[in-house]
Amino acid sequence: MSYDLYAFDAYGTLFDVHAAVARHADAIGPDAQRLSDLWRAKQLEYTWVRSLAGAYRDFAQVTRDALLFAAARCGGLAPDLIERLLAAYETLDAYADARPALAALRASGAKVAILSNGSPAMLEAAVAAANLGDVLDAVISVDPLRLYKTAPEAYGLAVQRFGVAPARVSFQSSNRWDIAGAARFGFRPVWINRTGQPDEYADLPPAHVLRGLHELPSLDA
Repeated sequence: MSYDLYAFDAYGTLFDVHAAVARHADAIGPDAQRLSDLWRAKQLEYTWVRSLAGAYRDFAQVTRDALLFAAARCGGLAPDLIERLLAAYETLDAYADARPALAALRASGAKVAILSNGSPAMLEAAVAAANLGDVLDAVISVDPLRLYKTAPEAYGLAVQRFGVAPARVSFQSSNRWDIAGAARFGFRPVWINRTGQPDEYADLPPAHVLRGLHELPSLDA
């Protein structure tokens, strides 16, 4: 393959962040999609605010905090439903194209890793539930840094782990802000734009825009 390392964001790229709410949509009621969207938006907002403020809390706690806010905005949820949603987030569904893409890249001889804001325990549970462990060379969490992406140090964890130059790393994310951070760091950023979102961060563009991970193995073949 053209790159020594293929690093992947986890949440939203390999794992469907809306799967937890989808499993309990009937119990949540008509505000289920609104709740899921707000939960994700606040989860991300809290990572950025805490990194900038130097007030780190791990991703599991940030995820809980975000859900509590979203639930309050949507009229409240029973405590047991909150706990069921958080448990479901530990074992999110992987996208159908995730395992085939990772396996194809690894079979080609490239190194394949996750580079995620997720806490180590969350990532371990998600990878195990999705049966992805055997197609990954490493699962890298930002947790030891106590900083979240898009801090340059977060992307540097992959470079340090594998001893490769940033230019030899292809970084895949469905999050456009994450692509911007990876571009700034010097990775080849590949935006997995599953839902056809408009572009942004024009000064920090992706090298490629794909509709899904299924297009990735053929990109460098």
